[in-house]
Amino acid sequence: MNGMSKSFGAVRAVQKVDLELRRTEILGIVGDNGAGKTTLMKLLSGVLLADEGDIQIDGEKVLIEDPLDARKLGIEMIYQDLALFDNLDVTSNVFIGRERVRNFLGLKFLNKRKMNLETEELLKELAIKISSVKSLVENLSGGQRQMVAIARAIAFEENTKVLVMDEPHAALGVAEATTVSEMIRGLRDHGLSMIVISHRIPELLSLVDRVMVLKAGRRVALRDAQGTSVEDCVNLIVAGAAQSS
Repeated sequence: MNGMSKSFGAVRAVQKVDLELRRTEILGIVGDNGAGKTTLMKLLSGVLLADEGDIQIDGEKVLIEDPLDARKLGIEMIYQDLALFDNLDVTSNVFIGRERVRNFLGLKFLNKRKMNLETEELLKELAIKISSVKSLVENLSGGQRQMVAIARAIAFEENTKVLVMDEPHAALGVAEATTVSEMIRGLRDHGLSMIVISHRIPELLSLVDRVMVLKAGRRVALRDAQGTSVEDCVNLIVAGAAQSS
């Protein structure tokens, strides 16, 4: 992403931000509320159109005007609210909008058995532990809900290259946050590149390869996570600094 800018009236949410995501990298993004983190990712995922800037994939300039464009390019985003349907079971959430059907006497019916089997295989492949794919999502823990959202995002998109997650550790206990982090590392090992937005800096630094700091819509730092402390991140978020790499 090169020189990305986005304003809402007089509010300059993102100001000439550059972002580079490497292959099979986990890149963390941190910053105060209003720093521009989610807005920047909405530009990448096609939810918002940039006022300025361009996006390149593998050195080729691409045009992303809506989420479908992003999905065709292999970019998926999971928002903080997860957008799950609490009144539906795990299978229905995974297959929402992509339901399997069968024909009987010229009529189409949901093939629930096939969807259940495919969901079980998917959860097994992703090492997601849920007792039954028939469980209602409203009865799942926070970590399990996050995993269902991840499974839905990548389930049927064989060309998924980039997965963006907004606050994947939010409202999770230590054990569940650790489990979600392990899953994210596993996805990286399977070839995905990921961008993770988080306010939980200790968990983020232990998970990501590099961390980018935004302040008031600008990129103020890009650091290797291994040599960056929580205190370093907090100081950059509060005080800001000259852009560096």
